[in-house]
Amino acid sequence: MVMPLALLEKSLNKRVTLTLKDSRVLEGRLIGYDEFMNVVLEDTEERTAEQTRKIGSVILRGNNVVCISP
Repeated sequence: MVMPLALLEKSLNKRVTLTLKDSRVLEGRLIGYDEFMNVVLEDTEERTAEQTRKIGSVILRGNNVVCISP
């Protein structure tokens, strides 16, 4: 069984895709996380149905994250 925090540890400094509660998708390089699944991304792009935009560095509260894909 793959443990969530172990998978995040393996994904550090790699690009990951996050799906948020409001259906937005963020893709960026994972540089940090904590036990609450709060995450820090760099070189992040936000994708919606209408557009894609570069947003740089972000800190996301784990409560807003539905899915993290390495």
